[in-house]
Amino acid sequence: MAIGWLAVLLSVPWSDVVRNAPLVADSAKKLWNAVARKSPRSLNTDPDAKTARSPEAQAIAALESRVSELETAAADLQNQMVASSELIKALADQNSQLVKGIEAMRIRVLWLAGAVLVVGMVAAASMLLILMR
Repeated sequence: MAIGWLAVLLSVPWSDVVRNAPLVADSAKKLWNAVARKSPRSLNTDPDAKTARSPEAQAIAALESRVSELETAAADLQNQMVASSELIKALADQNSQLVKGIEAMRIRVLWLAGAVLVVGMVAAASMLLILMR
């Protein structure tokens, strides 16, 4: 099972991920700023409107009611879009932090691998010196 995860981790182009992480975070921030600037339209309903009596007036009242419902639905969708863009921004920020952490760990692993290599070479050289005596 661990070999499968290792294969997945090795197949990820980490250099591309690290290189593109700031771009993803900036794009998410731009999306958030663009969506947050737009405010939902206010509903202009007149509660004191008289009930219509003629068929034309009833049709107009029905259309006004539908427009009002559609404006409410559009405002709800706008709120959902703002919430979604907040989530995208938060995920992009977390992704950026994750990539920075992974890059730091990758550098540490390279340093540790180099240190192990040096220690192994010193150990092998000391073993050769002991065997040669």
